[in-house]
Amino acid sequence: MATPHDSLPWATPPETRPQRRPRIFSGVQPSGLLHLGNYLGAIRNWVELQEAYDCVYCVVDLHAITVRQERKELRRRTIEVANTFLAAGIDPQRSIVMVQSHVPAHTELAWILNTIAYTGELRRMTQFKDKTGGGEGESIGVGLFDYPVLMAADILLYRADAVPVGEDQKQHVELTRDLAERFNNAFGTTFVAPEPLIGDEGARIMGLDDPAKKMSKSASSAANYIALSDEPAVIRKKIQRAVTDSGTEVRAAPDKPALANLLTIYSLLTGEAIPDIEARYAGKGYADFKHDLGDVVVEALRPFQQRMGELEADPRYTLGVLKEGAERAEAIARRTLAKVRERVGLVPRP
Repeated sequence: MATPHDSLPWATPPETRPQRRPRIFSGVQPSGLLHLGNYLGAIRNWVELQEAYDCVYCVVDLHAITVRQERKELRRRTIEVANTFLAAGIDPQRSIVMVQSHVPAHTELAWILNTIAYTGELRRMTQFKDKTGGGEGESIGVGLFDYPVLMAADILLYRADAVPVGEDQKQHVELTRDLAERFNNAFGTTFVAPEPLIGDEGARIMGLDDPAKKMSKSASSAANYIALSDEPAVIRKKIQRAVTDSGTEVRAAPDKPALANLLTIYSLLTGEAIPDIEARYAGKGYADFKHDLGDVVVEALRPFQQRMGELEADPRYTLGVLKEGAERAEAIARRTLAKVRERVGLVPRP
């Protein structure tokens, strides 16, 4: 006699299941301006990952509201981030492009994972300590404390094999692995324990005003970053004003962190090796190098900015992409959540 779940997709015998490519999940919060560091450290690499992976790229709006957002601005930036994905070259035919809140399974799975997450491991999250200054006062929102569990749900829901992240997010992927293994051990094999996918070059583009800190959209000064929407004149001015190291030699070295950062940007945008760039500017000063770097950044961003303009002029296209993306994402999420509910012992939905 057939059991109630025999007809579910995940009950299909392994030898008859279609083989799939490995899958990745990654997301961007719609808060603050996206900048060159986001592009070089993450989004540009996501385009290349489409060649080898099934990709789910998400605008994580529920993560953004862990701090207070202005309603109209949140909606505007959510579409802006989706446009950024598309303008950078992410193909919605090959990858799922979606908004987190459009798939309710994210929050349902997060609640279930909360029942096996420990407050101690959440307190140890470096980003939580950074954002709260190490304090745990009564005025700190539960969402800010708990959002690593929602991040784990985002990833596990799609059975992602890998998660492209910066070094500062590796701890969250490790928590995701811990929760996956804890659930699997308690309830039976259900989740894939994902691996962090950390690129070497471009993973950490540093601030133009302080090469000791990452370029950040939450920086107190706009001199820290080059926004992807900056006009050419603004880009050139920011690079001209970028801090430099003592001396005049254009080279990357441990004692020249500012020049090393600028040379990395030049190299990533042109594809030229840093030693070749250094050789070209031998005997020249910082002014010549910065002038040319300004031109490099402007020209590299020109096609992206043109495509952004086209997408902003026709919002129906992006909304259609997000609608289709939510439908495709929900089809995957529904299967995972059905298995989770069955494992935990929740009564099946009629």
